[in-house]
Amino acid sequence: MLKTFKIGGVHPEENKLSAGAAIEQLPLPDTVSIPVAQHIGAPAKVLVKRNDKVKVGTIIAESGGFVSANIHSSVSGVVQKIDNVYDASGYRRQAVIIKVEGDEWEESIDQSTDVKKEITLSQKEIIDQVNAMGVVGLGGATFPTHVKLMVPDGKKAEVLLINGVECEPYLTADHRLMLEKGHEMMIGIRILMKALGIVKAAIGIENNKPDAIKTLQKISVEYPGIDIVSLKVKYPQGGEKQLIKAVINREVPSGKLPIEVGAVVQNVGTAFAVYEAVQKSKPLIERIVTVTGKSVSKPSNLLVRIGTPVSKLIEAAGGLPDDTGKVVSGGPMMGKALNDLEAPVTKGTSGVLIFADKEAHRKAYDACIRCGKCITACPMGLEPFLLMSYAEQQMWKEAEDDKIMDCIECGSCSFTCPSYRPLLDYIRLGKSNVSQIIRSRKQ
Repeated sequence: MLKTFKIGGVHPEENKLSAGAAIEQLPLPDTVSIPVAQHIGAPAKVLVKRNDKVKVGTIIAESGGFVSANIHSSVSGVVQKIDNVYDASGYRRQAVIIKVEGDEWEESIDQSTDVKKEITLSQKEIIDQVNAMGVVGLGGATFPTHVKLMVPDGKKAEVLLINGVECEPYLTADHRLMLEKGHEMMIGIRILMKALGIVKAAIGIENNKPDAIKTLQKISVEYPGIDIVSLKVKYPQGGEKQLIKAVINREVPSGKLPIEVGAVVQNVGTAFAVYEAVQKSKPLIERIVTVTGKSVSKPSNLLVRIGTPVSKLIEAAGGLPDDTGKVVSGGPMMGKALNDLEAPVTKGTSGVLIFADKEAHRKAYDACIRCGKCITACPMGLEPFLLMSYAEQQMWKEAEDDKIMDCIECGSCSFTCPSYRPLLDYIRLGKSNVSQIIRSRKQ
């Protein structure tokens, strides 16, 4: 019997339209806009100024605190200006805008395609290198990877869990990475294991990717200590706590981190980025992005330089369909609609999803009928209908007491609601306010 998590979960239509599309390198744009806040934590501090020349891999903004990450140029060229640009969330954020001139890389970066298996760096050197190269979690949360590798005093890492689930409908970037870069990913996992001082790792993959499971099972014989675990298809199994429950049957307590149960979770894309950072001295300057949708003429998985306008990805996938109603950054469950197609690709951009007009509009919502479907669907065991009510009434203390901060914003509640209530929207609003209250108490 296939493993999965126990509480909640839903089964959206998979629509993995681009699963068979091999990874393609997107041509360089004329200009890139590289935001300095592409991670959870403090924005990076800009190091360059107008008219400065940069190469691919040149550091252009340095970490702004303990939880922060370096930012590197993804292209070679001239810095045009430091300005605010619209990001995928619709906010204007500070970015370094670079006019592309050629493709000259920093000499320290190994551009060869040779797979480098021997890991020569020490535990501390690995963490320092991951930090220097600006690696963050590529599963969506963009948490600085070096921080996750620094196990707090009094805690002990026992197992590394690698998220190969890719449970969001439509998205296939991780799937293609596992098929095409399996050895590099496995070496990246071994590097992460060495950094954590552990000998056990497991890659969780849902069984709708049998080719990836078969490929990695074959490869894994060369990499002792790494198991491939087939999982039942259920959303949101890619959530850290859900993956931990599914793979090792441990439950992370409310308000705690995975290390509390001896686990560290990383995405397959992060493992590959760690390989390139440590073995090739390559900063995180590009990532795989799925461009897809039912009306898209060429659903694709593109290797894209950070800072590239989303419009360039859409062009490469055949252009914007005539019936387009909405363009979403990310997947349909957790992604956000774009208000500007010139918004840049960032380290956290996993997909660009194009909805036809008939799919793009929300239905008018009705009163809650107390059916309890949102409670049944919630993978965190919360009561979404109640949390929405608290947010509507600005009852922040009650929201905090009923664990609103435990919400992982997966959207399962909204997906299953027969009254089409915007549960997640209000819960996000509630989380934002409760988070501010919690921070103010700590000051």
